[in-house]
Amino acid sequence: MTPYKVFIVGHEGTTGLRIHERLSNRKDIELLATADEDRKNVEAIKEVAKGADIVFLCLPDAASKEIMAAIGELPCKVIDTSTAFRTEADWAYGFPELGADYKTAIATKKHIANPGCHASGMIACIAPLVKAGLVPTDYPFTITSLTGYSGGGKKMIGQYESEPKDYFLYAPRQYGLVNNISTCLRCSMCVDLVKHLFLCLSLMTTILVWR
Repeated sequence: MTPYKVFIVGHEGTTGLRIHERLSNRKDIELLATADEDRKNVEAIKEVAKGADIVFLCLPDAASKEIMAAIGELPCKVIDTSTAFRTEADWAYGFPELGADYKTAIATKKHIANPGCHASGMIACIAPLVKAGLVPTDYPFTITSLTGYSGGGKKMIGQYESEPKDYFLYAPRQYGLVNNISTCLRCSMCVDLVKHLFLCLSLMTTILVWR
């Protein structure tokens, strides 16, 4: 069997590293990569993508959009992990548990927007309730979601794990305010809510004291 050729763009970040770790020992997958000095070179990325079956984009929104402008017409399947395309109608939303239409779209469309962690939790909780008729579609949901600093990538991990660190890093704080808009919109779309829900997303830091 010819192995699938997979290209992870942004493999040095938290999400990319996790995907790389999970795929690196598989015999049915060949991982492609640019040279280290070309990891932000759009033309170099495009050249590698031409030989790939699947491309994972593990980048910030703006960078994902820039790369998609270069590789969008290539035959490779693209799975984007940012928030850049999660509400785009021509992208499949990678949540197959929502039903047959979602499964078919994931299998047949070239471009797939990977659900975020907060949206996944919200949709998984709310969708069955709405589908079963236990709550109406106009119910005014308010969701509180907490995240750890490790999800913020290398820069945020460095902020929290460096010593000495700023005093405000010891307390919970608001996080991802811009991304909240697309998260709430996507959740409303998936669950067929007629009112947009309200999401309060906070960044938490945990200090463990061993005695």
